[in-house]
Amino acid sequence: MKRLTASLFSFFVALFFAGCLTTPVADSGGVGAVTVTNTSVNRITAAAQNVFAQSGYSPGPVNYPAWVAFDKPATGFSNAMWGGYDRKTTIRARLYMTQIPGTNNYRLSTRIYAVANPGEPGFEDKHQLSGIWASEFGPLLQKIKTQASGASRGF
Repeated sequence: MKRLTASLFSFFVALFFAGCLTTPVADSGGVGAVTVTNTSVNRITAAAQNVFAQSGYSPGPVNYPAWVAFDKPATGFSNAMWGGYDRKTTIRARLYMTQIPGTNNYRLSTRIYAVANPGEPGFEDKHQLSGIWASEFGPLLQKIKTQASGASRGF
């Protein structure tokens, strides 16, 4: 009886974790992620450049069409926490654009990094911040969604 109970328990644990690993793209991205409908990567990128610029960010590194990044100089606490006195530090928001299979819809999510010595080849030091930081970009992603939704397949 103990063997049967242990086997059933193991089966249900495996089934639970298998289900967790098959999250549809439309529901992925973590806290603050949004789905932009009927759009293109070009429209999303143009909207993101506009929205992030309004919030004081400048364009950063790009891995088009997978993601684009935006940088903003760190201030006070952020600079002391991740940069120190002798290094310039930037907060980098990397915007991921994942197409939902079979549609013209994209799932937008962010990953946030503290980057010391940004733009200095060989000296740039990047640390990913926790997912809670990404949730702060939810309102920006909503603005991008509003500007980029409902576009045709092209630009």
